[in-house]
Amino acid sequence: MVIPRRPSAAAAPPGPVQPRDPLDPTDRLAQSHPPHPSESGATPGAIAPPAAIRLEGITKVYGSGNTEVRALRGVDLEILQGDYCSIMGASGSGKSTMMNVIGCLDRPTAGRYFLDGIEVASLGEKELARIRNRKIGFVFQQFHLLPQLSALDNVILPMIYGGIDGRERRDRAIVALERVGLGDRLHNRPNQLSGGQQQRVAIARAIVNEPVLLLADEPTGALDTQTTQEVLDIFSELNRSGITVVMVTHEPEVARQTRRIVWFRDGSILHSHLKPEELTH
Repeated sequence: MVIPRRPSAAAAPPGPVQPRDPLDPTDRLAQSHPPHPSESGATPGAIAPPAAIRLEGITKVYGSGNTEVRALRGVDLEILQGDYCSIMGASGSGKSTMMNVIGCLDRPTAGRYFLDGIEVASLGEKELARIRNRKIGFVFQQFHLLPQLSALDNVILPMIYGGIDGRERRDRAIVALERVGLGDRLHNRPNQLSGGQQQRVAIARAIVNEPVLLLADEPTGALDTQTTQEVLDIFSELNRSGITVVMVTHEPEVARQTRRIVWFRDGSILHSHLKPEELTH
């Protein structure tokens, strides 16, 4: 069993936010929540990067009365731009619900969520769809590739939804596939690719819109040991290039390759800043 050793530091209380157009990159009013350098491990006096994710009092309740389940209980969490973070916890701890909230796939019952300085918890469905398309790249355990499409066309797909010009779509998809080592597999369909190659296509699809956040849910769960390491190497390289990566995993050996571990228990954060070496069996 994995046992985390130390408690987390408390986050600083945020101030009010009044965002305007949620997708206007020139509107920075929502970035009135400066992160504490101490939360990112920065040296005193250093200027910390802005927050990619800030959660304030996030609660998620399913059902009511005797059937009520509190999946999240007033969660406060900040993840800075450029961080590489894993979320861990036992089954039922709230980590999957947390991923759905962070990915704008589910709405919190209460609390506020800021993604790249935008308060998203109160946005309408169309605005949330645009946020997911432009600001979040998703990678899942099951690759969710369309079997009738080539690797290239699978990667092009989110750009069609994003309204990107046809020639630019193709060029960007090729670059993304080359970035994950599949420049020679552009026209292969999923059934002509190994599991690891299919996950690489899924990663290329996730990064092709240049998202603020790469959100991965058990991305190595269906892969063997060698392929797992190859995929994790890609995540590490993407993070070194500046992409914020948040990964939900139950595997300690996977979490140890991230730079920060958030540990959930009973819908709350037990530890928010575990280091990889602080995980023990």
